[in-house]
Amino acid sequence: MKDEILENYLAAGNLAATILRESAQEIRVGRSYLELVESVEARVKDGGADLAFPLNVSLNEDAAHDTASTGDERIFGRGDVIKLDLGVQIDGYIADTATTVDLGNNELLLEASREALEAAIRIVRPGVTTGAIGAVVEREIVRRGYRPIANLTGHGLDRYVQHRDPPIPNIAINGGSVLEEGMAYAIEPFATTGSGHVGEKTRVEIYSQIAEKPVRIPSARAVMEQIRDRQGLPFSRRWFHDKKMEFALSGLVRSQVLHGYPVLADVPGSLVSQHEHTLVVTADGCIVTTR
Repeated sequence: MKDEILENYLAAGNLAATILRESAQEIRVGRSYLELVESVEARVKDGGADLAFPLNVSLNEDAAHDTASTGDERIFGRGDVIKLDLGVQIDGYIADTATTVDLGNNELLLEASREALEAAIRIVRPGVTTGAIGAVVEREIVRRGYRPIANLTGHGLDRYVQHRDPPIPNIAINGGSVLEEGMAYAIEPFATTGSGHVGEKTRVEIYSQIAEKPVRIPSARAVMEQIRDRQGLPFSRRWFHDKKMEFALSGLVRSQVLHGYPVLADVPGSLVSQHEHTLVVTADGCIVTTR
């Protein structure tokens, strides 16, 4: 990896780590969900970077892909388990990091995903397989009495690419891809009190562009113009203040120009914790960019 690319990864990671740590400490019972999201996203821009994706804030059984909607009236409640997943990018180089805040009595659940992540990082080096990482993650979660979420994975990262091969499983698999020196990866264990599998809810607030096609409707063209600088990175419905542009999102999804990301959740009543770091593999280990 060239020095200037690594510097961008490190700068994005440092900013993401600082903002995530500060915002997690500010969560309390009664705080506005929307206020938190807008505050965090503004801090990224104030820090001279841009968002790799809208801040994900997923509650309780929800594991991923939720964010505030326009006029969102939700507040954090006693007992909530809150996943904060933040993506920061500088010149397209991404820091992807997550933590969980507990407003109840679920410290062991949080420990399960946090310690699974740390155990995985300790074995990272060139030549290690993604299957070996999954085995370590599963072992640490199961030994604390929880299940890893089998159909959510970590992933490779690239310039303006939030998810690329290889997937990094949260369960043991035979073989898998081999980690390579100079490559960037995000490892993100999820621990759950539920089934260990997530399904899709109907709520969709996050989208990304997946194709280039002619667009005739003026409101749809306005959407495409506004997201052009995203270069395929995800964006939020909330970022559009024109009702016509919001309506145009549905048509662009039907035309397979955009892809919507439904909220992913385990069974109702369960609780999910998540921790995530971005790392760059070195000759003898790795650099964690999001400490």
